[in-house]
Amino acid sequence: MKTLVTQLSNYARYHRDKRNIYTHFIGIPLIVYALLVLLSRPSFTVLALSLTPAVLVVSITCLYYLKLSLRLGLLMSALLVLSLLGAAPVAMLSTWLWLSVGIGLFVVGWVFQFVGHYYEGKKPAFVDDLIGLVIGPLFVVVEALFLMGLCKELQAQIEHQAGAIK
Repeated sequence: MKTLVTQLSNYARYHRDKRNIYTHFIGIPLIVYALLVLLSRPSFTVLALSLTPAVLVVSITCLYYLKLSLRLGLLMSALLVLSLLGAAPVAMLSTWLWLSVGIGLFVVGWVFQFVGHYYEGKKPAFVDDLIGLVIGPLFVVVEALFLMGLCKELQAQIEHQAGAIK
């Protein structure tokens, strides 16, 4: 398994233009939330627990993040669980509203993504490596931490490795 720095550095190669990164602050959360809304149906019971495809996806994704980094994995897990909790009420709406919200947010999120990549002049990272779909949300959270002046050592490692990968 690739390391946290390697994963984020590979993703960062496709995201050097600040405008692209800023569009990701809107696009990726919208896409993640939309997917959780759409995956919050159907619900099935296993050992008296109500499960949805969204719960399974979040669980697997959180385990992956925790393997990459305990601290960031815990932060990502908290954010994904909050998103999952926010998606559940939308999944209880009528089918038409549920699909309209889920698909609508998904499309808007991708519009932001493609605008960002237009600025960048590069294709999205997931085109070359599907793991980019999982690393994208982590990248956005890490970039937000960098903007707050946190995780300076991680930032330096990523920038160094991303520059070396070119």
